[in-house]
Amino acid sequence: MNVGLGLPISDPAALLDWARRADAGPFTTLALLDRLVYDNPEPLVALAVIAGATTRVRVQTEVLLAPLREPALLAKQAATLDLISGGRLVLGLGIGGREDDHLVAGTDLRTRGRRLDEQMAVMRRLWSGEPYGDGAGPIGPLPARPGGPEVLFGGFQPAALARVARWGDGFLAAAPPSWAGGLIDTVHRFWKEAGRSGEPRIVTQVNVALGPEDVVTDACAAMGAYYEFTGMADRMVSGMLTTPGEIRQAIAQYADLGADEVMLYCYGRDPEQVDRLADAL
Repeated sequence: MNVGLGLPISDPAALLDWARRADAGPFTTLALLDRLVYDNPEPLVALAVIAGATTRVRVQTEVLLAPLREPALLAKQAATLDLISGGRLVLGLGIGGREDDHLVAGTDLRTRGRRLDEQMAVMRRLWSGEPYGDGAGPIGPLPARPGGPEVLFGGFQPAALARVARWGDGFLAAAPPSWAGGLIDTVHRFWKEAGRSGEPRIVTQVNVALGPEDVVTDACAAMGAYYEFTGMADRMVSGMLTTPGEIRQAIAQYADLGADEVMLYCYGRDPEQVDRLADAL
């Protein structure tokens, strides 16, 4: 089982410390979430810096809100990062549910799923080296990975799960083991119905904080602030895992569900969590 880290967003200056520790440890991937109207680092910019400071770990958006972005430029940015990092980019994509993000971006919240499908058609074409069309030629550079970086889709609704088979390479299941299994089974069903060969890559996610009480308190406060808009922040924070035993148990449960990788998402800022989590594994 591969294990990656979701990086905290509240202290961008500390991310290189997190990245270097993780690159020297057992972790496979470093990820950053995406919001527009929030005090978080822009993920593609931040992951480019992280990729330059590391040599081994993959860098992943978890998830990038693609409908907020213009597809040709996004394709170019992703291809550039994938090429320069030696094929280490994993592009996790989602549609975003915050009205303020779409308001600022000038995009329509109601049509964000359809827009993502349209974006994927454009990006897949550009990553293959084909012309943009309408009088415009190819948009390079070509990514390191033929056909484009690995694309994972997050989401919970049937349309999002079906998108994995239509356009993606795998699924980001940001759900506890108790109900991630149903989502994973549905993704596999759509994959087979679409006639896709092989299997989708399954990446799961669980929120963790490991360390003294102040580390856990910091993580709970940051996570609660991030999810305040849902009206269920307390419920979500209560699911955070805070002991090595809980974390190992969750990883084992995800392994039983057929996951290929578990992302341990950290909201607490203390970079020494990297070493504590490595020891816990």
